[in-house]
Amino acid sequence: MRRAPEGRTTPADRPETLAELLGGRRGAVDASLPPVAFALGWLLGGLWGGVGAAVVAGTALAGWRLHRGDRPRSVLVGLLAVCVAALVALRTGRAEDFFLVQLLSNAASALAWAVSIVVRWPLLGVVVGVALGQRTRWRRDPTLLRGYGRASWVWAATYVVRVAVFLPLWLGGQVVALTVARVALSWPLVAGALAVSWVVLRRSLPAGHPGLRHPVVAPAEAAEPTTR
Repeated sequence: MRRAPEGRTTPADRPETLAELLGGRRGAVDASLPPVAFALGWLLGGLWGGVGAAVVAGTALAGWRLHRGDRPRSVLVGLLAVCVAALVALRTGRAEDFFLVQLLSNAASALAWAVSIVVRWPLLGVVVGVALGQRTRWRRDPTLLRGYGRASWVWAATYVVRVAVFLPLWLGGQVVALTVARVALSWPLVAGALAVSWVVLRRSLPAGHPGLRHPVVAPAEAAEPTTR
């Protein structure tokens, strides 16, 4: 395997793992720090204090990510999400509305994952196919398609859990509880979903199946040239 200069593997040279693509540890930090800063600022200085603290935390986090060489688009999307959440809270004058964007995005994600399974384009297969460089070849393997569909329900359930927890807290105006829930339902929930979906996926494959990296397709389909 080629080594990057100075013995380091850069983000451009290293393929993203499934954990990173689906919201790994770094994603959990990005999701947790601005809300925690908002809650602390809100407790100490009211709504404007919370908004200012969240934006400062989001900006500092974005600067650190860019300095580390992370993809600018993903970094800027994260910062934009913090800014939009802050603007919503300022617009309504309700501190709990800082979490409204997160609540709505989780509801939309739950729907998207469910729809993807129903139309036989399970998002877990899409993400893993991209990570492994398979594009859509995995869809030509009926066993993999079925396994990805079953495992994708695990991810759909994580978004349903978040909505079920966030919604009553948001309706009750529980800013501190929303912050705690946001942190608790980030990486711990993602780690659990990774483990459970992997078990579901592996158990969906028969004993003789070569695995995720080797979709079993008909010879005629396998011989088809890949278009760019």
